[in-house]
Amino acid sequence: MVWVILLSLSPGGFSWWTILCVMTGSTVGISLGLLCCIYVATLHENDLWFSNIKEVEREISFRTECGLYYSYYKQMLKAPSIQQGLYELIHDNTTESKRTINILQRMNIYQEVFLSILYRILPIQTYLEPIYFYIYTVFALQTVYVIALFITSWLLSDSWLAGALSGVWYILNRVDTTRVEFTISLRENWSIPFFALQVAAITCYLRPQLKPIHQRVVLWLVFVSTFCFCLTWQFNQFVLLVQALIIFTLDCLDFLTTEQVVSLYLMQVLSLLLVWLLQFCNSMILGSLVLSFIVSALFIKHFQTGLKTGGFVIRVGKLALHTLLVLTLTFTINYSAKKILQLKSDEHIFKFIKAKFGFGATRDFDASLYLCEEAFGLLPLDTFERLAGTVLLYPYLCTLSVLFILLLLVALSNLSTNGSGQASREKEDRTFKMRPDVAYNLLHTVFFGLLAFSTMRMKYLWTGHMCPFAAFGVCGKEVWSLYLRVLHCNTKTMMRLIRYSVPIVILAFLYYKFWPRLMEEISELREFYDPDTVELMEWIRLKTPKRAVFAGSMQLLAGIKLCTGRVLTNHPHYEDQALRERTRQVYQIYARQSAEEVHKVLCSVGADYIVLEDSICYERRHSRGCRLRDLLDLANGHVGHTQHLQFMPTHTPYAFHLNESFSARTRDFFHG
Repeated sequence: MVWVILLSLSPGGFSWWTILCVMTGSTVGISLGLLCCIYVATLHENDLWFSNIKEVEREISFRTECGLYYSYYKQMLKAPSIQQGLYELIHDNTTESKRTINILQRMNIYQEVFLSILYRILPIQTYLEPIYFYIYTVFALQTVYVIALFITSWLLSDSWLAGALSGVWYILNRVDTTRVEFTISLRENWSIPFFALQVAAITCYLRPQLKPIHQRVVLWLVFVSTFCFCLTWQFNQFVLLVQALIIFTLDCLDFLTTEQVVSLYLMQVLSLLLVWLLQFCNSMILGSLVLSFIVSALFIKHFQTGLKTGGFVIRVGKLALHTLLVLTLTFTINYSAKKILQLKSDEHIFKFIKAKFGFGATRDFDASLYLCEEAFGLLPLDTFERLAGTVLLYPYLCTLSVLFILLLLVALSNLSTNGSGQASREKEDRTFKMRPDVAYNLLHTVFFGLLAFSTMRMKYLWTGHMCPFAAFGVCGKEVWSLYLRVLHCNTKTMMRLIRYSVPIVILAFLYYKFWPRLMEEISELREFYDPDTVELMEWIRLKTPKRAVFAGSMQLLAGIKLCTGRVLTNHPHYEDQALRERTRQVYQIYARQSAEEVHKVLCSVGADYIVLEDSICYERRHSRGCRLRDLLDLANGHVGHTQHLQFMPTHTPYAFHLNESFSARTRDFFHG
């Protein structure tokens, strides 16, 4: 990446001063990345006392779906050979009872497979435990993430001080930029660093005056980073769809050349198709909206050769028609693909989106489950208070507002000219200009900002990019030149003075205000404590058959699989319609159903044991209407005022055996 910076910052050749700046900036960037890695690793250790707790407690700390993903890493290491481990993943019959599924097809776990193979072949087993190899790798990706943000802001502003400011802001806003220290195995913690690398590569690719050979090299970096991002997260298609919309908008507004647009689209398509092959032709990828959109955009663009000709009114009319045709063809292709492939894996997401934006109430259990989760709600307002506290929000908003106005002016100017060579010369002589890499990053932060506003969980795609974008505003020429032009003092000396003094002042302020807090934070010691769950795992491991089948909540069952290796009825990976239906059936243990009906359901999925949690039975976290039992009653059509089934108070969780017959003791449990 250092070479990429060199070739993009100095397309005409290298000077000793440029090389010195690049080497200094690279050292600072790598140092900040390592600092972030050490910081989150220290927080993780101090919060759990990870090095001193038992192995079962370490595994329990992988909450919800994190435990499910880590279990496959553990399974690969326990296999007699790599080949046998892969075979067991491809023919898995422990994740879902009475079913044999291909884990590599269903889930994005190639990172666990790769790490397990790497751990086997490297001579590190004697001094590094497998669990540490895993978590240190995830923490190391934070180094990659910070370096990617550093590079993006450096490329935009031509100043490594912007990179330093970007990295510092990322670390100080850890609460809103990452949650890696307590959700290590989440797919987003693997994929977002690669996404940040992709954004850095696209920024480099769109820089003006980049030589063709350099563009091809950078384009390969775009492909590799996009592929790694897609391979490690099942939600890749939705993120790439937003990115494809950004490219489409820039194309319509004449900020990108046809070659750049087609190249970026192809990198997305090739990455998705390669992941499709590696995931054993997963139909969910072929039925994704992003593939349908890209195919439609390229097809319509090929036949609308005169799109960028004519006056302002004609061009706007053509763009409106172009957009309408692309969207119509997109939904037609997508609908046809899903019908042909009989794809229903992602229908719960569209039901959730439909209900979220007020297109009618829903009784659908899956959509309601998402709607009631805080992570899928609107972005809380206290997020902005925290971002303002680190002085990130103010330069971000200033940069965003100024550049957005500039984007509109340049877009109007572009639409007012035709696509002739004379128009290209006119663009060079304009008072207001905007580089394509700046325009891309501006729309990137706008589009992903809107996504974060609508769904809080997606804020990590936005807040991370806020840091380099705000740093670019502080250290770049574009924003300051407009301010200085208004003040009639736009000289090179004044520009240089402001670009270097302002970031140094901000960095000094942040060090003075936050360094003592960071030292206090990493010195605070806690300890993992969950004796009920530890006792349950030990009981299951010692007292139940190895092929026993367990039913219960998705979150707890993932931990049971990791800690005990027992067979599950359902699990947290929710991207399969049959599994969603089974989960809803298993959850009838918490619904207003008769004991006989519940017993029948559990026997149909092969359950030997069920685990009931009083945290669900006596749920207080959600208001009435969003408790699990409320959602089930609504989905089941039980909307009367009948009293809920009462559950006896228990320790969390409570497991019991479904033996040969439904015993009187079990009936008494359900009837309270």
